[in-house]
Amino acid sequence: VSPAQGSIRSQGWADSEEGLTEEPNLLGVQEEELLGMVSKFAKPSQKGQALQPQLAASIKYLTTHQLQEQVMTDTTGRYFAPENCVSLNVPTINTPICGNISPSIRAQEIKMQKILKLLTAGITAFARSIDGTDMTEEQQDVLALFCNVQFEINCFRKS
Repeated sequence: VSPAQGSIRSQGWADSEEGLTEEPNLLGVQEEELLGMVSKFAKPSQKGQALQPQLAASIKYLTTHQLQEQVMTDTTGRYFAPENCVSLNVPTINTPICGNISPSIRAQEIKMQKILKLLTAGITAFARSIDGTDMTEEQQDVLALFCNVQFEINCFRKS
């Protein structure tokens, strides 16, 4: 099956590790070299079981490269909040309030709405991909963590 145009997979990163070579950062050093230089300042972290290499490479790429706008639009357009999950709807600022906040706060709010829209689409896509009556413990954890991120962002927006 070929990836649909405008899909995340059509960006080419998911099917191979080509193009995932380490690029020099702003200091002109490779990531491994930079990690070696700052390792004495780092706190040790716990690590879980390794993932399948291609999946790990995809995650690394996705967490370090922004998706193209069209890909984000196309992908989120396939996963609207379910009609029986109104808590997933991304709240917007009331018009009277919008006129009374500074431009910087308004810009921050627009960015938070974009993040929530992506998160809502992710939660919805995940929920559609599982059987809600027979979820594994890991699936329950994923859903709980994603939903808590949404809750925390909404709390942050209210503060």
